[in-house]
Amino acid sequence: MMKGSLRTILLLLMAVLTGGSLWAQQKFMEHSELVLEVGGMNYVGDLNGQNVFSKPCWGYGVGYRYRFDDRWSLKVGGAYGHIEGGNPDAIAMRNLSFKSHLWEATARAEFNFLPYGFSDLQWRFSPYIFGGIGLMGFNPKAKYINANGEEEWAELRPLRTEGQGSSEYGDRTPYSLLQVVIPFGMGIRFSPNKYMQVMVEYGYRKTFTDYLDDVSKTYVGSELLRRSEGGELAARLADRSAELEGGVENAVGIKRGDDSLDDGYGYMNISVTISLDLLMGWMFPKRCNFNN
Repeated sequence: MMKGSLRTILLLLMAVLTGGSLWAQQKFMEHSELVLEVGGMNYVGDLNGQNVFSKPCWGYGVGYRYRFDDRWSLKVGGAYGHIEGGNPDAIAMRNLSFKSHLWEATARAEFNFLPYGFSDLQWRFSPYIFGGIGLMGFNPKAKYINANGEEEWAELRPLRTEGQGSSEYGDRTPYSLLQVVIPFGMGIRFSPNKYMQVMVEYGYRKTFTDYLDDVSKTYVGSELLRRSEGGELAARLADRSAELEGGVENAVGIKRGDDSLDDGYGYMNISVTISLDLLMGWMFPKRCNFNN
């Protein structure tokens, strides 16, 4: 009789645990979303006069969102694109420009201003704000004409165009191509149905580097750069004023950038999210249906 009672208790316990696991899995899937986004990235820094909306370039991303309730959610994801800048009217005589592919991986919290959802007591749309933290990678390059008369792109960091690592400029160390980034911004979201939503947002990425564009401090002179590992190419791409008609090489110590402000970039995008519960139903139509 004791064995029978023990068997009954174990069966009941297994039933409770299995039911709890199925319920938890159901709730997890209902609150989880796949995020697909496309938009534009734009650089903000020394070579565009800190213009927040200049030269937008394509960017796209993918992510995962978990909705805790109708106000708060958490999104983790990644994005890839490129940024570029150079030669606005105010600094055209410097003749500097760059382009950089860029990737980011971020985690952020989102807050809806309205109780957002698909019940009778919730709104089908809501403005929202977000903030978080992440990592980003970049690699600035400049285009020039090589000895064969062909256009070529050169990576700027290895050239150390502002004397980084030299004995003459010991306070200038080579910058890292991997940086911490703080994403924040706002947007609006709306739901065409229970399983999907569409979002439009603009976010700014605060970085902790002034070298997204390879420009920050002062000119160090072509003589020093020709003696460095970068050689003649470093001297040529560090100071391009003389390439312009009537242009001359800048004297050592002349301001090349503004190191009082770090560079940053914006990312405006449109995203579509799909409920993982619906997505898994499409991919595995014969899976266990927890709603029945």
